[in-house]
Amino acid sequence: MSDPTPESILAATSGSTGCSMHEPYALQVLGDQMEPEFPDRCVVIIEPTDQRRNGTYCFVEVEGVRWFRKYVKDTDGRERLIAENRLYPDIELDGLDWKVLGVIIQRNIRRKIKHYDYSQEPLAAPVVEIRDLTGR
Repeated sequence: MSDPTPESILAATSGSTGCSMHEPYALQVLGDQMEPEFPDRCVVIIEPTDQRRNGTYCFVEVEGVRWFRKYVKDTDGRERLIAENRLYPDIELDGLDWKVLGVIIQRNIRRKIKHYDYSQEPLAAPVVEIRDLTGR
């Protein structure tokens, strides 16, 4: 039997065409890179898809290395992955070989479950009225 590490699970998932390979799966977060939203040892449920939107928590492979990060696309089109813990640097994706392996749809911290729904459109920026106070 093969090693049941997350890498082996994902390796099996990425090359297979069976229907079970398109089902959500669970992984345990190791480290503090995504704290406080995803603390060390919490469990996340990943939906295998390459669909992502700005602000989506993703499981991504960049240049052969797998990362759990938040996907961000700037207004100028630059794409990057950010850690919730600002002690860790952003990963600029421009010019790199990368793909989304799945998006996080659920988090479990000691049986306290939180769901993530990315189907909602992001809220529009508030309209701010600008007035000329110079009297011109």
